[in-house]
Amino acid sequence: MADPDSDSDSRGDARADIQSAVEAIRAGELVVYPTETVYGLAADATDPDAVERVFEAKGRSREEPLSVAFADVDAALAATAASDRAERFLRAFLPGPVTVVVERGPDLPDVLTAGSERVGVRVPDHPLARSLAREAGPITATSANRSGEGSVRHAADLAPGFRDLVAVVLDAGETPGGESTVVDPQRGIIHRPGLRADAVREWLASEP
Repeated sequence: MADPDSDSDSRGDARADIQSAVEAIRAGELVVYPTETVYGLAADATDPDAVERVFEAKGRSREEPLSVAFADVDAALAATAASDRAERFLRAFLPGPVTVVVERGPDLPDVLTAGSERVGVRVPDHPLARSLAREAGPITATSANRSGEGSVRHAADLAPGFRDLVAVVLDAGETPGGESTVVDPQRGIIHRPGLRADAVREWLASEP
């Protein structure tokens, strides 16, 4: 016979895990979280020191900007200066596996964008990712691995040395895999084709 409290217990465990992750991010630490593609690495995207820890953990060049994940499109718009066309695109494709390049807002630091005035925006189609972004504020959106190594679809596959640099891992089992399409809708440029690339091309061609 199933335990009648098992569902509520698992929800309680998930709630506690998210709260621990939120507290870690607020303290400037790193968190691994699931998305609809691969596991991502989160830090407070508005804290230059926390963002610097992401670069250090990944061994990533500071000339390669990081993207930012938000809980929803409205939160993304509040933190950026997206054009009207970019806003229409955001509302058409997010949440989903698409990174949208827009003008950044004043709260996003230079280290995040490698000094650029534009930033990649994500709203992951995963409830844990969105809950984390909702409660911790804008978080970095980059794969949870060392640069040059393969992305991780199972939390158990995190490299031991990399895992040691992370305060909390939100393990949601296997993720679907794949890469987000990176697109600048204002300029009509696809920087990296990935998931939903054909739909993105159709939108760019048909929308004024």
